[in-house]
Amino acid sequence: MADHVDSDALRSRWTRALEAARGAAGGPDPVPYADDLLARWREPQRHYHTLTHLTAVLDRVDLLEGYAADPDVVRLAAWFHDAVYRPERSENEERSARLAERALPEAGVPPEKTAEVARLVRLTAGHDPAGDDRDGQVLCDADLAILAAPPSAYAAYTAAVREEYHFVPGDAFRTGRSAVLRQLLALPHLFSTPYGREHWEATARYNIGGELEMLSQ
Repeated sequence: MADHVDSDALRSRWTRALEAARGAAGGPDPVPYADDLLARWREPQRHYHTLTHLTAVLDRVDLLEGYAADPDVVRLAAWFHDAVYRPERSENEERSARLAERALPEAGVPPEKTAEVARLVRLTAGHDPAGDDRDGQVLCDADLAILAAPPSAYAAYTAAVREEYHFVPGDAFRTGRSAVLRQLLALPHLFSTPYGREHWEATARYNIGGELEMLSQ
């Protein structure tokens, strides 16, 4: 799936978040770090976890930033949350967090903010933030907002996910995907922010139920 995104705009968004996180101390040129991440998000094995997804998550973080304790740290976590993505492997979130732990100190981000970015990235493995974890709630809601998409967009999302797992036989994919969806439905709430619960929760549960029904046929 081709990405039609404005790379210059994304570089600017990265630069603003990075400069806010590292503060007055500054650091090296942000652009090479942005370019490395952009290249990762353009890798050919990606069909859903692309620059379009990154842009959507950043847009949702902007929408929800009033709920966050440190919105710019959440933005950096959004950049890293799927920076390492191999569909055939299960430790993508951990490897993405480790990438953040290597790159951000070099880019001038203080240790405590680097640690928070890495924690948030790891949290996206289960999307179950604590009740007082405002930054985790914003990132997880932003990442899961696709579940509340209109029917055509949700269908495109599920097709792109299937394409990423093209190497998995049909029966095995249906079993695995159904397990993921049931795990999501078992959460007390798919969304943790007040906005997410009001605007996305019901539609997302409807969409997931419909996909489960299709997978069972």
